[in-house]
Amino acid sequence: MTEEYVIDVRDGRLGQVMGREGGYVQLRPLGGGLEWDCPADALGEAPPGEVLRARVRLINAEGRLP
Repeated sequence: MTEEYVIDVRDGRLGQVMGREGGYVQLRPLGGGLEWDCPADALGEAPPGEVLRARVRLINAEGRLP
């Protein structure tokens, strides 16, 4: 199963698609956190570079944990 990432164009947040319910898509921030619902018509394509940057930030932050 491949991971799918999108942008919530309402506020620019990058999220991983966790599911779909009715006209909404459930998104979760990279690295976990609270999911949020986004109307399907408010989704934008996540540029691969943006996804890569977010994943690198996450890996770097995990490396700094005590």
